[in-house]
Formats: sequence, C-alpha cells, structure tokens
Amino acid sequence: MRRPNLFLLASVASIAICPALAIAQDVAPVDAAAADESGGEIVVYGFGETRQVQTVGADDLKLLTPGTSPLKAISKLPGVNFQSGDAFGAYEWSTRISLRGFSQSQLGFTLDGVPLGDMSYGNHNGLHISRAIISENLGTVTVSQGAGNLATASTSNLGGTLQFTSRDPSADADIAASGTYGSDDTYRGFVRVDSGDLGGVRGYLSYGYLNAGKWRGEGEQVQHQVNAKVVADLGDGKITGFVNFSDRRENDYQDMSLGMIARLGNRWDNFAPDWQTAYRVAAVGANQAWLAANGSAFPQSPQPFPTFGLAYPAPVQSLDDAYYDAAGVRRDWLGGITFETPITNNVHAKLQGYYHNNEGQGLWWTPYVASPTGAPISVRTTEYNISRMGALGNIVWEMDGNRLEVGGWYEGNDFRNARRFYSLANTLAGSSRDSLKFQRNPFATSWDVDFSTETAQYYVMDTLELGQLTLSGGWKGVRVINRATPRVAGGLASGRIQTKDWFLPQAGALYKITDDVEVFANYTENMRSYASAATAGPFATTQAGFNALVSSNRLKPETSQTYEVGGRLRAGAFQGSIAGYYVDFNNRIQGISSGPGIVGNPVILQNVGKVRSVGGEIAGTYTMGNGFIATASYSYNDSTYRNNVVTPTATVLIKDKTTVDSPKHIASGELAYDGEMFFGRIGANYMSKRYFTYTNDQSVSGRVVVDASVGVKVPEGMGFLTGFALEASATNLFDKDYIGTIGSNGFGNSGDNQTLLIGAPQQFFVTLRRGF
Repeated sequence: MRRPNLFLLASVASIAICPALAIAQDVAPVDAAAADESGGEIVVYGFGETRQVQTVGADDLKLLTPGTSPLKAISKLPGVNFQSGDAFGAYEWSTRISLRGFSQSQLGFTLDGVPLGDMSYGNHNGLHISRAIISENLGTVTVSQGAGNLATASTSNLGGTLQFTSRDPSADADIAASGTYGSDDTYRGFVRVDSGDLGGVRGYLSYGYLNAGKWRGEGEQVQHQVNAKVVADLGDGKITGFVNFSDRRENDYQDMSLGMIARLGNRWDNFAPDWQTAYRVAAVGANQAWLAANGSAFPQSPQPFPTFGLAYPAPVQSLDDAYYDAAGVRRDWLGGITFETPITNNVHAKLQGYYHNNEGQGLWWTPYVASPTGAPISVRTTEYNISRMGALGNIVWEMDGNRLEVGGWYEGNDFRNARRFYSLANTLAGSSRDSLKFQRNPFATSWDVDFSTETAQYYVMDTLELGQLTLSGGWKGVRVINRATPRVAGGLASGRIQTKDWFLPQAGALYKITDDVEVFANYTENMRSYASAATAGPFATTQAGFNALVSSNRLKPETSQTYEVGGRLRAGAFQGSIAGYYVDFNNRIQGISSGPGIVGNPVILQNVGKVRSVGGEIAGTYTMGNGFIATASYSYNDSTYRNNVVTPTATVLIKDKTTVDSPKHIASGELAYDGEMFFGRIGANYMSKRYFTYTNDQSVSGRVVVDASVGVKVPEGMGFLTGFALEASATNLFDKDYIGTIGSNGFGNSGDNQTLLIGAPQQFFVTLRRGF
C-alpha cells in the first residue's frame, strides 16, 4: 500500500484555507468559464449552425471525476466512439476517439485555436488534450461530427473536429481546489488560484497531480501539470497569453488477443516486478530461436542460456504473452499569445502565435534484443522530439446580416523520431533501469530520422442572413511539404512529398421554420496531409515500399466529400437534433501490422481505395424540473470498403466489409440531478460489435458500461462553507468484463492479433472539492 500523497493532503488543506480568503475578500465561488456559453445546459445543440455541431459546457465538465479526460465527457454525444482501458480515459496508449467511422488520426483537434495535431500516441505534430491542459481548466468542448469549421487549424480533419476552449480567469479572486482518492490507490489533487481583476488584468495559476495505480499488474500513471493564463484588456481589444506544462509517466498494460484472454484471463499483464520470470522467459525464447536456427546441433552445442532449457514456465506459451514492463514518458511545454482588436465598428482582427516543445519516449523491455552485458532483455524505445511554432490570424467584417471572414495559418514543425536500445545489467536481482524515467546512453540505434513539415493554409467564409434563411459558404486551401532526412541508415524511407489543394469548398444552408424549429444542410470537401514520422504515414515503410507507392502513383492524399442534412427542435422542456449523412472517402491508406508490435517491423501500406459511410444521429435533452435532466443519443453508421486490395502477391477481399473499429450502433443515456444540496448522475453507454481485421474475420462483441456519481454540497447562503462539495463516483458500476480499446497495435488483414486492451473493472472514487 502506498503512503498518502503529500500534495493531495496539501490540496485538501487548501480547501480548508480558501474559505478564510473568501471571507477576507468577500468574493463568491468561481463563476463558470467565460468561454462557457452553455447557460447551465448539459449539451448545447448548435441552434443557428448550418452543420451538425454540439457543445458540452463547463457545468457538465466540472461534474466529472477530477482528472477525467474531456473525451469521456463527449461520449454521450451522437456519433462519438470513445474507447479507453482506464477509468479516467486518460491512459494515452489506450485512448481512442472516432466520429462517423473516421479514426482519431483523421479528425482535427484544437485548444483555444492552437492545433493539437491528430492526438495520436506517437504524435508527430501535436499532443494529446490530457497533456495540453488540466481538465478542470476547460470551459467547453465543441464537436462537429461531419463538417468542421473552415477556420480550424488542422490538416487531418477528413472527418469532424473537436475544439477545446479553456476557461478565462475569473473577475473575482478565489482559490479552487480538490482532492480525490480511489481504487488502486489513486490520488488526484488540484489547486487553482485566480487573481481577480487587477485593473484590467486577470489571471490564474493552477497545478494538477495524478498518481493512479494500474488496475491489473503492477505500475502507476503519474502526471504533473501546471497551467497559467492571463487576460489583459487593451482599449477595446485584449491580449490573452497562456503557458501549459505537463510531465506524464505511465506504465503500460499488456496488449492482448482474443486467444490470450481466453487462455490467460482478463487480469493478465506484464511480469513487473517479477524480473526473474521475465528473465527466464526471455532466456527460453533465446534458446528456442537458437535451436530453430541451428537445428539438431543444439543439444551438442553451447546453449545461449543452458540453465533455462526450452520450456516456458506455465502458463506462458509464447515470448509475447508478457514482457517485463512497458511505459510511456512525455514532457511538454505549450504556450501561446493572442491579440484581438476592433479596427472599425464592423471590422475585427485577431492574431495568434504559439510554440510547442515535446520530449517523449515509448519503452518496451524487449526479449527480442539482448543486452551487450549478456542479459536476454534490453530496453527498446521509440523517441519523439517536437519543436513547432506557428501563427494564425483572421479579419472579420460584419454588416447588415452579412459576416465575411478571411484568415490563415502557418506552421513550421521539426520532428526527430528514433528507435534505440538500452542495456540492462545481466543479473537476476532485478531490472537495472526505471521504466518511468527517460533513458540515456543507448548501445544501438535502428533508425534516427529528422522530419520537417511546413504547413500553409488559408480560408474564406461568408454567412448571409436572409430573414428565416441563412446561407454559408466558403473554401480553404492548404499546402503541406514533408521532408525526411535520416541521421543513420535504418532501412526506413526518406525523401520529400507534398500535399496541396488550394480549393476545398464548404457550403451550407439553414432555414428557421419557427423560432424553435430549424432544418439545415451542408456539403464539405476535405483532404488529409501525409504524416511525417517513422511510425506512421508514407515514411513508416521501407525505401523500396515508399518508392513503389510513389512511382506507381498509388500514393495519393486521402480525401472526403461529406453530405449532411438535419434539424433541431425546441419544445417546452425538450430540445434535440437529428441528422443524416453520406460520406465518400477516397484513397484511404491502411497500415498493415507485420509481426508483434514490440519487434517494430515497418508497417505495410496499402491504398484500399474508396470507403463509403452512411448513417444517422439523433439526440435530445429533457429538463424534467426539480433539478432533473435526462439526455439520450443514438447513432447508426454503416461504413464499408468499396474495393478489394490488390498487391503483387495476393488480392485481399475486403470489398463491402465493415471498416475496422466502426460499430454500427452507439447509444447513450444519462439522468442527472442538481439540487440545492444534493447532486448526482447515472449514465450508460452502448457500443455494438467492432471488427479489428480488414476482412472482418475477427471482432469483439458489443458492451454496455454504466457510470454513476452522487454528491452533497453546501447550499448557498452558508457563509464560508458555500462552495464545498463531497462526491462519490463509480466507473463500470456493474463490473462488466469487456474489451475497451481495439487497434492498440494496429490492424491486420485477418487472424487474431495482439491489439486489444481490456476495459477497466468497477472502480470507486471519493472527491472533496471547493470552488467549482
């Protein structure tokens, strides 16, 4: 059992201290974020928009268990497929989100306008939202399921977009704090200090800490975060600046296959801290490999590890059943400054600059490469170093029902990607390296590549209001140049490629039948640029494979054309939306996994041609009165490949097969209560069968997961006690066994694959909070 965390105790202490500050300064608890325009509603359905869009506001986000990913909050929205292997939805290796059959790498993500890239685990051009900002500092999350805003700074949003907005500093000085303890010795603490208005300048400084024990196996997930934000009024304009820091270190769970789960159970994990078993399994694997290479000469020849023989210890049957350990370590700095000002009464301008620096390593204790010391295991890393900066700007002109906006975005990104190996001491006493520290002094480097990506994008969009009819239209143009320059010869592709299209149109219309009933239609074209990385995109294959794609004209950027129609309705205490869509997706590039993920073989790229998605979504919220609100959504998606894949050696029959990780049915329902003293919620999420092979011969079954929380708060008018709340929450309330994430090690054409992560079991948490 771990000792109580000192920061958690300090957080709880600060909860007790801050009422005294409140008495001294006579201030109220922190108001909702300035960015939150939800007006207390759980879901805002985008009335007035010419496309399908919904927003989850601060009033909903603040009710999540502290530290929970905002991606989990939006899983209640229609068309959102959210997966994770942990209760918080913050374990990056397992966290996945997709919209209408588009995977995470085909969506766009921004924080206060700053691009986050595709938020993938091995991100080459951004970072995950769980590192970009502390969840308590978010104001809103806006989801566009189909057609993202033309102004979105993204070159990956073939599908929808997620726009995260941070809360603005409060006009009142205050301290908000929380402390959480829960299952598997999970500690979470948070403190935020708001300065209040200091003569037109206001800001906050906040710190968050998480230490969550793994629910299977040994290890922990540790994160330190610091967020600072300042807003300064400057005449009729304002300047906003922020600096966010994150240091995240997490032990991984073992990726599983269906066969492994059946044979080993759903609590199986890596060996750590059992070094002796890991050493023995690796030694047996080395002996078996030696025998396979030398045949019958083995009994008469010296064995690599003669004392360990050829038999794995039960229940292990394979070198890949478990490794000693695996982990991810990431350190990020993200900062930006924004200047907004009116030029005339009708013209406004905005200019924004940002910088992001990242150092990261993904670690595996691999039995496939021995250490020079003689140990049968070494530490294999995939290393990431990002240094990117960019600028965004726009000018908006508004007059007589017409709004014209013109803007642009430029980014330069230098990314270094390397595969290295680190030696371990040849001893049975234990591993000589710490899995939650950055590794130094490698003994070998497989590849080390410098990538540079230059992005230039502009857009024009116009909105015209003609009585009950609103028309919107515009286009964007984008050019992305990717370059790869190896530092050492490693067998991966190098070269220069470009993605360019200066006219990607979007057009929409909205008609208000009444003030409470409206219909809309939208058409959008989009293109995804190539990834500049050694683990994703065209450069993540051999030089011969890359050259073949280029020379045969099979390397083409992925494109999409999205049609959607829908409507929105307010009727007394009810409001909701309905939408239908049709998507043509061309030149879909699939990466085929080859061998165990730990070996790190280059992916095999294949252009699967066209994908078609057809579906519908419906969502609604009913305010029942007396503090009760019910929210429900349902989505249907039929996403299929339209071509077989023809390779030089075979034809892979995937035509009319369902795309991987695309459940046909997703539904959610939630009942929330917020009274003068008590509050709570219970919600269920259903997801139907998901395939994890392109030929659909392997799948995981559907599941229903229920989460719940209940709490008590000090009501208004109780003096310094006002603002305190005590909450108990449960995730996976009925302890359902299910597969959380699929595709953790990619997807194959057919056959069982070690690419599944088991969903977290029933877990409980208790939180004491004040000020939000």
